[in-house]
Amino acid sequence: MAVTFSDLHTEAGLKALDEFLAGKTYVSGDHLTKDDVKVYAAVLKQPSADLYPNASQWYQSVSSKLAPSFPGKAVGVRIGQGAAAEAAPAVVAKEAPAAEDDDDLDLFGDETEEEKKAAEQREAAKASTKKKESGKSSVLMDIKPWDDETDMKKLEEEVRKVEKPGLLWGASKLVPVGYGIKKLQIMLTIVDDLVSVDDLIEDQLTVEPCSEYVQSCDIVAFNKI
Repeated sequence: MAVTFSDLHTEAGLKALDEFLAGKTYVSGDHLTKDDVKVYAAVLKQPSADLYPNASQWYQSVSSKLAPSFPGKAVGVRIGQGAAAEAAPAVVAKEAPAAEDDDDLDLFGDETEEEKKAAEQREAAKASTKKKESGKSSVLMDIKPWDDETDMKKLEEEVRKVEKPGLLWGASKLVPVGYGIKKLQIMLTIVDDLVSVDDLIEDQLTVEPCSEYVQSCDIVAFNKI
């Protein structure tokens, strides 16, 4: 049987709602349902926590659940009550035939497949963003050429051409090794969940076209940011 609430703009109506919600989290159980949305839409503002503690806590809980679905900034509106509504007697929550439930206020219709898909995509995007921002590391790498005749400018150009999500090349300098040979010492920042330095060296920096200039790569320092 459906539960009916009337005159939720009056003290008597709010009192009836407060009494009904005693010991309950939501109108129809432990989870938010369309029943809560219907009642929520009929309450003009959050009930007083002193006068209606159960209704106030329920209203706040529903508000927090609905907020993510409406990211825009509300300017605020009020729904006026006509004279007939002001004069109408308060009706305490009572049992009503289930068939009458469809005539109650329905703020939201059934969720469409497109809405469900859009919601899933938003959740996936949030999860992806969190994953990408899970942690970063700063790496100092030595990249050695084949010999003293290797064009170090070309070597650095090929190294910096390596691009992938979560990889950012930083400052670099040439450091003498001996016998006229210099190595490229370069900084890079990586997103830990997206870039493996070992894979970067093995799969990209020591294979063509980089391998034409790069003989080997060594990790000098690896620090979490």
